[in-house]
Formats: sequence, C-alpha cells, structure tokens
Amino acid sequence: MSTHASSSLRTIDVALGTRGYPVWIGPGLITDTARWRAMLRGRHALVISNTTVAPLYLERVADGLDGLQWSPFLIDDGEAHKTFANVGRALEALAQLGATRDACVVALGGGVVGDLAGFSAACWMRGIDFIQMPTTLLSMVDSSVGGKTGVNLPAGKNLVGAFHQPRAVVADIDTLATLPEREYRAGLAEVVKGAAIGDAAFFAWLEQRAAALNARETAPLIEAIARKVQYKAGVVARDETEQGERALLNLGHTFGHALETAGKYTVLLHGEGVAIGMLLAAKLSERLGMSDAGDTGRLHRLLETLRLPTAIPAGMDPAQLLALMRLDKKNLAGTLRLILWRGVGRAEIVSGVGEADVMAVLEAATR
Repeated sequence: MSTHASSSLRTIDVALGTRGYPVWIGPGLITDTARWRAMLRGRHALVISNTTVAPLYLERVADGLDGLQWSPFLIDDGEAHKTFANVGRALEALAQLGATRDACVVALGGGVVGDLAGFSAACWMRGIDFIQMPTTLLSMVDSSVGGKTGVNLPAGKNLVGAFHQPRAVVADIDTLATLPEREYRAGLAEVVKGAAIGDAAFFAWLEQRAAALNARETAPLIEAIARKVQYKAGVVARDETEQGERALLNLGHTFGHALETAGKYTVLLHGEGVAIGMLLAAKLSERLGMSDAGDTGRLHRLLETLRLPTAIPAGMDPAQLLALMRLDKKNLAGTLRLILWRGVGRAEIVSGVGEADVMAVLEAATR
C-alpha cells in the first residue's frame, strides 16, 4: 500500500497483488475521463446509479464512455432498494446490453448503489469488472473500498453478498457539494470509526478539526478521507475476506445494523446507526471493565460536536434489538461476537459476550 500526492489529488493503492487497485481522492475526478476510462477493458458498460444522483452526474460519466456500448440503470434512492429484485433487474440490463466477460459496471452513487452494483458485477458471468464512483462521504471513506458487496433481506442487512474488488475507486469530492447535511454527517461517523478502532492520533486530529470538517473545508476533508482510506486499505490488504483483523472495521455495526433494521431502514442512515452503535459498544466495553469512562466521554463529545445522534431512537424495543444482533454475521456458534475497545484506538474482537450485559446497555440507552 502506498500513497502519494499531486496538488490536491491523493492516490492510495490497495495492495492485493494482481487484483490491487488505486483509490483516487480529489476534485474534478469524474470529468478527468482519461484517468478512469483507461480502467475499462471491453466494449460494454452499465452505469448503475439512483434517481437522485443520476440527474446531477450521469452526463459527466457519459462523456467518458463515448464510443462504448453502454446504458444507464437507475434504482430509487435509499437502503430499502438494495434488494435481490433490483439485482435481477440489473442483470437483465447487462443481458440486454449483450455484456461480455470484459464488460464493466460503473457504480455512480452512495453505498447502496455501490453494494448493489458490485454484487451484480460479481454475479454476471461469475464476475466482471466494476468501478466505484462514490458520491457520498460515507461511501468514499468506507463502502467503496475493500470489495464488500451485497443486498439486504427482510431478516437483516447485508446477509447476502460477495467479496468482489473494484478496478478503481474514483472519489470526486466535488460531488459532496450536493450532499445533504444529514448524509454528510453520516459519513463523518465512519471517519470517526476508523480512528476509534486503531488510530488514536487520528482521533485527536479529528477532535482538533471538527469545526473545519463541519464547515466542509476542502483540505481537512481530503486529509480525513485519505487517512481513513489509508487505514482501511491496510486492513483489507492483510485480511481481505474478514477472517480476523478486518472484522475490527465493524466497530459499532452489530448494534448499528440492528438499529437500522428495527427502523426498517427509514429511521436511521447507516452512519447514524454506526455512531449510536459505537457509543453503545464503548459503554458495553466500560461495563465489562475493558475501558474507562474517559474514553467513552471523548467519543460521545466528538460525535455530538459533529452533530451525530448518540441515543437509541424512541420506541425501539431492547429485546427486539438483541434478537436482531443474534443474526449478525460475526457471531460464531450461537454466541455474540462483538467489536469492543480498550479505549480510543484500541478495538478488539470479543467472543462469548453475555447477553445480559448487552441487554443492560440497551435498556439503559432506551430509558
């Protein structure tokens, strides 16, 4: 893994041997068509986007596809549309296009689009190329990097999926100008998560620059994205299919996914669920004697400074949340396996966590 800078462009390489790829971060990248067009190997391309993003940016992507046989495929905006039905429709669109094994899927949008596009690419002819063009902060710093793809089931989030690495990630920060405030803040939660897991110095940097990040200042924003991607790229290179260390990237996710599912994906954005989930994980760690109240307090203050939610939404039932947590993919042999911490920057995988302790933390947070 390496990183180098050219003016405001940052390039981070995800080192996976012959399947490694660049992550480009900076302004004007979607219109830098020569850069990403070179990653397309065949004659066919399917651009998967949603009804919110496509009117804003599809035309710019189209300019880079001139001369190819390509078509757009749009889904409605939101987590509720990350479904098997839409994957089926995307595969039909690839069939209509006559897409061959050297075709490419371009994912233009946030995490939902990226996950669904990547999974569709993994399925078509047992795997074709795809390029991530994330347009939300959350997808830039997290879901576009690392090759996790998938769809939701009514039983829970991301229960079906595949590891399928992109050919490149094109993180054009100009797209963040149209990102609603709530979506932007949800992305900051994933930035905080990376620091909370394994980089205490980055966590302190975020505490010092929270106001600049709130104001979307360009230089700190590019730096925050690059540092989070650099950290994640290193973890993915060491543990691509989440056999060990990569599970640490799920700090707050077992709680967070349960909260999202309980709200039927309409109450909380993913990053909001992660913010609340991280704080619950910190409180559980404190309850188990792994960490102290000072670290919990630092996390709580940083999340609040970044104007992220820190409380379980009203009306959610702790018993239902616990039942949803039992379905989490990290669990082994019917016991809860959670990502907890020993303080800022020191997350670890903890197996056999007692349900009574989890329930106590959930009940305390829903009073």
